[in-house]
Amino acid sequence: MITFRKSLSLLLAAGLSVSLLAGCGASDQGAAEGPSAKADIVNKEGFPIVSEPLTLTMMGPDVGIQNWADMPVIQEMEKLTGIHLEFMNAPKESFETKKNLVFASGEYPDMFYAAGLTPAEELTYGSQGILIPLENLIEEYAPNFKKILDENPEIRKSITAPDGHIYSLPRIEFNQPWYKNPLWYNGDYLKALGVTKLPETTEELYKYLKRVKEEDPNGNGKQDEIPLTSVKLKDIRTWLLGAFGIYEEKIYVDDQDKVHYTPVEAGYKEYLTYLNRLWNEDLLDHDTFSQTDEQKKAKGKNGQLGLFTDWHAYFVLGGEPSTDDPMFSPVKSDMVDAPAIARNKGVTGGAFAITSTNPAPEASMRWVDYIYSYEGAVLFDKGPEGLLWKYTDKEARVKEWLPVPNGMEREDYRATITPNYGIPTPAMMTDDINKGLTTDFDKWVAKQSQEKLLDRGARIPFPVLFLTEEEQAEVTSLQSDLNTYVEQMEARFVTGQEPLANWDKYVETINKMGGGRLAEIYQTAYDRWKSS
Repeated sequence: MITFRKSLSLLLAAGLSVSLLAGCGASDQGAAEGPSAKADIVNKEGFPIVSEPLTLTMMGPDVGIQNWADMPVIQEMEKLTGIHLEFMNAPKESFETKKNLVFASGEYPDMFYAAGLTPAEELTYGSQGILIPLENLIEEYAPNFKKILDENPEIRKSITAPDGHIYSLPRIEFNQPWYKNPLWYNGDYLKALGVTKLPETTEELYKYLKRVKEEDPNGNGKQDEIPLTSVKLKDIRTWLLGAFGIYEEKIYVDDQDKVHYTPVEAGYKEYLTYLNRLWNEDLLDHDTFSQTDEQKKAKGKNGQLGLFTDWHAYFVLGGEPSTDDPMFSPVKSDMVDAPAIARNKGVTGGAFAITSTNPAPEASMRWVDYIYSYEGAVLFDKGPEGLLWKYTDKEARVKEWLPVPNGMEREDYRATITPNYGIPTPAMMTDDINKGLTTDFDKWVAKQSQEKLLDRGARIPFPVLFLTEEEQAEVTSLQSDLNTYVEQMEARFVTGQEPLANWDKYVETINKMGGGRLAEIYQTAYDRWKSS
């Protein structure tokens, strides 16, 4: 596996080198090219989008619940637009690897959907001409998205590459404070253990997890409880790093505008020490580095989990939404006065892109632009009217939920209707999408988020910005080995395969690999961004 990843990194680095030799020429040429061969069949207004049938290919991460082609949202879009989609999807867990292989293969989908393209990927594949510039298409074929940019200049700044081009469209959700899905306590466990006050420190959290392990809160007479579970640490990392005063992103900026490289921070060592303690005492799930999200949920529905992450607790525990399962309140260690709490950036780039092999970019832009309208956002978030919801006052945009068939849970049913489930899809999320559908539970969640995150100083760890092409080339080269090494060593330190006595040797290795240089590059980029 290590050999494969290293080979893939070298392949991508080689591709980046080619792009640097080419300079901006490919992108500039793409922006200057005239309409596509299919432009004459594209209607600039109204529906259908095309005057004759058109088939396009799309690639996105699939959570494995249903074939996208069978989803009512996709079928409804085909009726509305006249565009038929064929999918080149990959499972969510292996999507990043598949995406990299597709870029290296030369066989591209016409569109990437919810692909989570990084700024590095956009700059690399944009400069190579694989991803086409979108700014001209936005001006002519995306009135909904153009209106968003005109009203929010900061979004345009965040998604524009240093060469002046826009290579992807974002997900925009200023009304969502969560940086990652929250951690949730199993309320039944809290009740069984008589806990009325949630842990406020790492030591209090440790004692609580130990009680979960030893005192049989699920009441089945067996010691089968899993105090804390995770999927490769990516879901709990942000919350537990914060206890030691640092943020999850490998690069973050402090309140004095100094950029840090997280994996060599003293707080990161204490985070590893804490997780190693949990691991050694069987308080952290020993399936953490091997299980899938679905396997995690199966444990929750089996009544085995004490503390876990997901969009809502009932997604894991099953049943109906419940205010009995409280949101985790960030804890602090002895080394800080308050936990570092990350909040959502509001803009997540890389959600939608068009490739150079697309025969009708104009039609593709019109297709995705519909999702940035109110009607399109509702369709993709909730499905067609009549399945999961209906209007009670269409003019005022007020809706109500409909009964879910076959006794399914609402979110499980929604996941069969639309691809917009658990992945970073292109969208502009606004409050009126949920108008009339906001339940007492939703209001409770919002109150929890306000009190436990926003009121306690949650902030963006690092702004959305692009590096220059030269900076990105160096960062890509450094990160290809650094990220692999850091992730491997994190797992080794946590599980005890590598003793924490070797910390200084680990830091020395990272510095030799360029960890300090990485922080310098991002410091320069941050200073440039702040002064622009």
